[in-house]
Amino acid sequence: MSHLLKKPFGSHGKVHQINPADAGWRYVGFSLYRLRAGESVAETTGGNEVILVMIEGKARINAAGQDWGELGQRMDVFEKTPPHCLYLPDGSHWQATVSTDCTIAVCSAPGRGGHPARRIGPEGITLTARGEGTNTRYINNIAMENEDFCDSLLVTEVFTPAGHWSSYPSHRHDEDDFPRITYLEETYYHRLNPGNGFGIQRVYTDDLTLNETMTVHDGDVVCVPRGHHPCGAPPGFEMYYLNVMAGPRRNWRFLPAPNVAHLM
Repeated sequence: MSHLLKKPFGSHGKVHQINPADAGWRYVGFSLYRLRAGESVAETTGGNEVILVMIEGKARINAAGQDWGELGQRMDVFEKTPPHCLYLPDGSHWQATVSTDCTIAVCSAPGRGGHPARRIGPEGITLTARGEGTNTRYINNIAMENEDFCDSLLVTEVFTPAGHWSSYPSHRHDEDDFPRITYLEETYYHRLNPGNGFGIQRVYTDDLTLNETMTVHDGDVVCVPRGHHPCGAPPGFEMYYLNVMAGPRRNWRFLPAPNVAHLM
């Protein structure tokens, strides 16, 4: 199995924990909790800023000295309704007490204390089409470059219809040469509908010194340290993924693979 493909290490509690040191990079962290009604979880952000994404279910959250009430609405991620999220600066403590069965993503990257805690969505997040033909997919932007309330994080959700390609045309963001291109590490948290389905993700460099093609199943995470990283959803299986990106600067600039640049 590719070292870039991370399988959940359980079905309950914390099922993913990807730290920069373990991933062999410097910026992006990602963890995921699957909890049952009545359970609680608590963490401290330390030197990282964090965005909590309510993938599914509802939870009451106390964080950064405030009671944020109950966050969450959709019971199934494939409802495609806008997510409820919470931004927390570095040095924050948070606790979630779960009202229903719940999936909570914890997206992290280095913080600089530049922004206060705040709710993100569902207001202001609109499902938007991108691409055309069998390259069409649908985006819920949570914290991309035009939202100026993060120090490092870039976070978005993507829904790819069955039989379509996504993160395509193939592109890379693995050099720190702004404005031509930016260096951004990235994780993909995948879900499939129906849950017994599968998808494909390839991660490769132009010179093929990195060239991995992975079968992804419901709940898998793919790490993208460099190179191009397209996804495919076979007919019969709808694909969701949550992207987390971060690097030395909070800008998303990429270059297409030479053999597909004419499709841009």
